[in-house]
Amino acid sequence: MALGQFAYANNTNRFLACAPLSDQPFAVCGVPYDGVVTNRPGARFGPQAIRAASLMLCDGIHPVFDVSPLEHVGDALDMRLPNASPLPEVREHIQRQAAALMAKHHCVFLGGDHSVTLSLLRAARERHGQPLALLHFDAHCDTWVDHFGEPSGHGTWTYEAIQEGLVSPAHTVQVGIRSSGERAAREYVADQGGEIFTARALRGLDGAGLEPTLQAIRTRLGDKPAYLTLDIDVLDPAFAPGTGTPEPGGLSSSQVLTFLEGLADLNWIGMDCVEVAPAYDHAELTSNAAACFVWTYLAGQVAKR
Repeated sequence: MALGQFAYANNTNRFLACAPLSDQPFAVCGVPYDGVVTNRPGARFGPQAIRAASLMLCDGIHPVFDVSPLEHVGDALDMRLPNASPLPEVREHIQRQAAALMAKHHCVFLGGDHSVTLSLLRAARERHGQPLALLHFDAHCDTWVDHFGEPSGHGTWTYEAIQEGLVSPAHTVQVGIRSSGERAAREYVADQGGEIFTARALRGLDGAGLEPTLQAIRTRLGDKPAYLTLDIDVLDPAFAPGTGTPEPGGLSSSQVLTFLEGLADLNWIGMDCVEVAPAYDHAELTSNAAACFVWTYLAGQVAKR
């Protein structure tokens, strides 16, 4: 396979069975890269699994937003990536292709491992001309200063984004964090002026019980251009077994939907959903959850228009 061709080129299914991307205001694009995972590989196949799961939503009207995003979304298919190349080169390819899409569309990206988010933030930061607000759903803090001896990976991107000025620390919120780790990494966002809502703090809360958390996030992010990144392992493995680094004690699907629905009115400029690894899934639980989350985000943004 020549440099720059797809590592995984089956693009026969489109998200929500929508049309190919042309002049629609919203774009969905796959980022099929998992070259720096630390446990189980396979997230490069996530985009197609999410697309396949989305087909059951293709004629649906969202029950909260009372719209369907179908006619407003085009599928840009998967990025062409040199997956055997070093991470910096892969990231340059991702950033360049993301920037071209962001210039014309409000984008949702389907990962891929979480390292791809750094490139997406670089493209978004350049486009908007200021550090972004960030809402980060994850089991892991992703604020390590190295990646098991490597300078960068899917566990360092949040640290790098803050260090590079891609996001404003005071406007950064993490939700669902629960993995083990040294304090310097685990509390890094809070130490930089941001806010962390751990999975432990959210146990037993749903619906109206999450409203104080929603309000705190709404206040902190304000009206800044905001990016949403959702690692599917924020969910408990009971809801999302198909991921590379599952962590027991996570959020439920209904909790995540409460966040997505309750915060749809913020100034979102893009989203990604990453770390879906279908080889470890059961009954498509993980890909169905991911497709529903992306559909909900898109419905909320279409409703605002």
